[in-house]
Amino acid sequence: MKGKSQVVPISGGFHVWTRKVGDSPIKMLLLHGGPGSTHEYLESFQDYLPQEGIEIYFYDQLGSYNSDQPSDPNLWDVDRFREEVEEVRKHLGLEQFYLFGSSWGGFLGIEYALKYQSNLKGLIISNMTASIPSYVEHINKLRNQLPVEIIDKLTEYEDRGDYKNPEYENLLMEHLYSKHICRLDPWPDAVVRGLGHINEDVYNTMQGPNEFLVTGTFKDWDRWADLHNITVPTLLLGGKYDTMAVEDKEEMGRRIPNSRVGICENGSHLSMWDDADVYFNFIKQFVKDVEDNVPISNTKTTSAQ
Repeated sequence: MKGKSQVVPISGGFHVWTRKVGDSPIKMLLLHGGPGSTHEYLESFQDYLPQEGIEIYFYDQLGSYNSDQPSDPNLWDVDRFREEVEEVRKHLGLEQFYLFGSSWGGFLGIEYALKYQSNLKGLIISNMTASIPSYVEHINKLRNQLPVEIIDKLTEYEDRGDYKNPEYENLLMEHLYSKHICRLDPWPDAVVRGLGHINEDVYNTMQGPNEFLVTGTFKDWDRWADLHNITVPTLLLGGKYDTMAVEDKEEMGRRIPNSRVGICENGSHLSMWDDADVYFNFIKQFVKDVEDNVPISNTKTTSAQ
């Protein structure tokens, strides 16, 4: 990955890793998912945005890959992560910038915007709903569409807490992940690396055992009632086959006053890979419109084949 790396000191004596790619007055900070994943699965951004005059910043959150990985579970807290983003912003000198968040990063982007949106020129929430209970409701619908024998087999392993059993993991991959996380076969190397480097302590503490079983500390998070307070231009991205419901993205678009919804008709949770051209066209058009002071309408959902 070309660019300039910078290690950012944060509270507690820790350090997190960032890398700038491109050189432009238009700047975008990228928040990866997980929690505890890495910037790696977002590497496709460098193939689409710097060439369009958008300077991007990759960033591994505390606990992730290139950044410090302390063992204190008290650090894996939503409020602390939000304040970490603000510390990173200040250190990088980002003012009136675009904040992008994918999955958990979108969750974190919502939290950041609700406290610090005066720093933002625009917000992009990718493949994330406004509520973990809403997410759980949708993933259970997806799971319940599986054959009964597959559901029973998954439940059998889950009742034993045997989440690392190879057969259980293979069932998840074959019947759920390959359909709703990333629909490419094989998965891109950057996605495989990102999953391979995930910090399971962070992930298990906040999320739970896997994408389809949410038992962690953020399981009750819900911001539906607060979305109207986000007034900066906002792009809400999703995929038709996503683990997050399209209907949730549309409802978020109705609640966030200055927002636009983009649904990738061939995309899943990692639409930046399995429907990349459509996905990045949404981002590029959004940034262009914000820069040109074109109103960001919430009157309709945009989509593309």
